[in-house]
Amino acid sequence: MQVTFYGVRGSCPSPGAEFIKYGGNTACVHVELDDGTDIILDAGTGIKNLGQKLIKKTNDIHLLLTHNHWDHIQGFPFFAPIYQAGRNIYITPGQTTLAENDAILRQMSGSYFPVDYTTLKSHINIIAKPVDITSWQIGSARICRLPMNHPGSGSSFSIEENGKKIAYITDNELYPPYKKSTDFLDWVEFARDADLIIHDAQYMLADMPHKAGWGHSVAEEAVKLAMGSRAKRMALYSHDPVRTDDEILAIEKHCQEIIEIVDAKLVLFAAAEGLSLSL
Repeated sequence: MQVTFYGVRGSCPSPGAEFIKYGGNTACVHVELDDGTDIILDAGTGIKNLGQKLIKKTNDIHLLLTHNHWDHIQGFPFFAPIYQAGRNIYITPGQTTLAENDAILRQMSGSYFPVDYTTLKSHINIIAKPVDITSWQIGSARICRLPMNHPGSGSSFSIEENGKKIAYITDNELYPPYKKSTDFLDWVEFARDADLIIHDAQYMLADMPHKAGWGHSVAEEAVKLAMGSRAKRMALYSHDPVRTDDEILAIEKHCQEIIEIVDAKLVLFAAAEGLSLSL
């Protein structure tokens, strides 16, 4: 299983010289299974560059969306494979409070975008799973989902193949001031023994309480989750769009110090565009 980051920002893209090391594109992670199946997690602006790689292939593409907030779907109209005649693309929308399963397509209509989604050459299939379905198969991998704590809700995903596991938990507020969809201990079980946990770490304790309820986690709390789940590696993800490279590096070091204090075995790093890991 190969995992590659194509977009690591939350909320909106971050262009400029101070955002080069970690990248400025919004959420998108590519997972290539051992059997060659392509799975994409979210369709932020990072999916544009991923499209230039996948357009060279002809196999089916599986897109798992956490939710429909702009930073998770805005790259889709620029994803080259959707313009390929006959290409099969399967989209599993997140379980949002207001079920708008085709929102990713409807952004390509009316006054929003010049190319209407009804004119696309590819075969796009929206696969809306019933609420009671929490796991299913894609290629050689088992996919599981869990409701995330975020305004409007949505889904987090885990992918397991050949004894390896990824937990993708972004735009998730571990301790929100509103009613939680998923408790902390349930997150621990969801990410249990993950080889890689990719978790929202947009805020720091210093950002609170001003940003409480905005739907993102404090980095220190995300580290606590990773250690509690006994994950092997953790990627800090959904970087705040105002965080410069130096500031993200400082957060990374701060979180590593927390791990060292408790003598945990967790390997932690800040997610960066282009970073690719083989599990």
